Amino acid sequence: MSEIQDAVRCDVHGAVGVLTIARPKTLNALDVPTLHTLEAGLTRLEQDAAVRAIVVTGAGERAFVAGGDIADLDSRQGLDHYQEFAEVIHRVFRRFELCDKPTIGAINGWALGGGTELLLCLDIRLVAEEAKLGLPEITLGLFPGAGGTQRLIRQIPLCQAKLLMFTGDQITAAEAVALGLCNRAVPRVKLLDETMALAERIAQRSPLTLKLLKRTLRDGADMPLAGALAHEQAMIGLVLDSADAHEGCRAFLEKRPARFEGR
Repeated sequence: MSEIQDAVRCDVHGAVGVLTIARPKTLNALDVPTLHTLEAGLTRLEQDAAVRAIVVTGAGERAFVAGGDIADLDSRQGLDHYQEFAEVIHRVFRRFELCDKPTIGAINGWALGGGTELLLCLDIRLVAEEAKLGLPEITLGLFPGAGGTQRLIRQIPLCQAKLLMFTGDQITAAEAVALGLCNRAVPRVKLLDETMALAERIAQRSPLTLKLLKRTLRDGADMPLAGALAHEQAMIGLVLDSADAHEGCRAFLEKRPARFEGR
């Protein structure tokens, strides 16, 4: 099934939901209405029990998300920006980061500024070989303000993060993979097929266990090691109380595919 709401398409293909940012005339730039619609699409897929993995991509061949809408940014002063655009984009990006379902980015083209900041919130990132990534805000007299300064330094070495933000330089897909920003680069013509195949594989796993695993990883990352290990111990105890865990063990012993139901 497919639904179009303004600048974001929300599709469901079996157990995989797909959110496509579709403002090709602006290279899929993000403004407040687009962010609201993106959030609504994410909410719909989160609430659909049949959806077990979510793919995020951009329309067209040129851009994933080319950043924020510069004309819109130029129209704002600091307080307006803080209370309106910044409030919305931080909330929406955090929603992706906290999503209990696995999220996979199909980075089909330029991911600049807010585009790179969005992919930093996604669990797994496949990138077109032709794509370019970067945080060019410094060239406009700005710096990344949609979570990029904090997420980037937690995902790649600090000196590399500073180099990207201080220069505003773009990097290639291969460089993004080498830095650890993306999982792998593939030809653009194969990108969506490979992303969907990966999403479908993940969707075959227990949705309950994936949810608890994501929470364990996310929460533990902000804890000291001793606390994180105790948290992991408690969470695996919850998993072992689930029907899915015992279905998986029985399926292994009986040499058959597991049938996970999310309970």
